[in-house]
Parts: sequence; structure tokens; C-alpha cells
Amino acid sequence: MAYRARRIHITGASGTGTTTLGAALAARLDVPHLDTDDFYWHPSSPPFQAKRPVAERLELLRAAFLSQPGWVLSGSINSWGDELAAEFDRVVFLYVPPGERIRRTEARERERYGRDVDPGGPLHEQHHAFMEWSKSYDLPGTTGRSLVRHRAWLATLSCPVVEIYGTPTPEQSLDAVLHATSSRTRLEFPRSRHPQRQPGDEPPDLASRPR
Repeated sequence: MAYRARRIHITGASGTGTTTLGAALAARLDVPHLDTDDFYWHPSSPPFQAKRPVAERLELLRAAFLSQPGWVLSGSINSWGDELAAEFDRVVFLYVPPGERIRRTEARERERYGRDVDPGGPLHEQHHAFMEWSKSYDLPGTTGRSLVRHRAWLATLSCPVVEIYGTPTPEQSLDAVLHATSSRTRLEFPRSRHPQRQPGDEPPDLASRPR
């Protein structure tokens, strides 16, 4: 049976793999892959230096949506693009335990920028601020993108939602999205093998998740 959802938003904290899964799902469905960073930020080198105004982001996203009958949007619109929720056929939420997520994010940033993020490097202060922001996602009282805010937003959606918790492989995540049949699907995957469990790697309280 053909997969019916054709306008899909994949969201979660930075470092959860939304872009990786978004690209894989878009390739499987043969639709364009869009990422919110391309609409949130003005192009620059190095990237992520100047934010677009909210109205401009929304205008660009709507134009991208209208140009294609189907697409996969990865990233987060939470706190600035809530009005776009009506465009989605399905939303996929990824949650990775914070210890593992921060390890992934640090590795990604170092692969992207190299020694520029080291102390004394031209991007060190920006890198430090970004990592502190990323670490705050799971903390109570965090403004902007946060676990609390994502949970509250998921609870308002009328479209089907797939929640994936843990550290599945990209193939497992792709299969989970493609084979989800209920309006609310929540899946748990084992944590990836790592020599030591880190503080903060405990999964969130299941009872407090949106249903």
C-alpha cells in the first residue's frame, strides 16, 4: 500500500537526527526535503549568523510548500511557525537522551567547524553559546525550543503524530514512520551502545507525554 502522508514535519531537539531522517524519508517518498535552518537563517559563511524576520521565514516556507504537492520538512518551527501546523499530514517527534544527544551534537559541530571551535578559535564563543543552548532543551523553565514546549505543541496537533524515543538506527526510524498506522504512535528503542551511561540519559516520564 502506498504511504499516504505526503506533507511531513520531523522535529525534535538539535542532535536528534531530524535532518538525517528527513533526507532519508524524502528520498523514499520521492519528494523534496526542506530544512527549517534554510528558512530561519540568512545564507552566510560561516552559517547561522543572522536570523530572518519571522514574517520572511513564513513567506518562504509557504512558497516552498505551494510549489510541490508533497515534501518533508525537518527541524523545528516551534515558537515561531505554529500557524503552519495545518499544512502537515503527519508530524514525527524524535527524542534522544540528553547525554547521547549532546555527544552527537558536539561531534557534529567539530566535524563541521574543526579547530575553529577550540578555545581561542574564531567560532569558540558561538560554539560555546550554541552548546549551552542545546543542553538547556531538557531543563524546566527553558524558553524557546524545549522538551516541555514540544510536548505541549504535539498535544495540540490534529494530524497523526509518531513519537520515537531512544537511539534507533536511521533504518529503524524510517521503518517506524512508514509503518505507523494509528493517529498517535509512540515507540521506544534501546539506547546506543556507549561505554558509560551519562547523567541525564534517563528517558522522560512516560506519563507526562502528550497522548
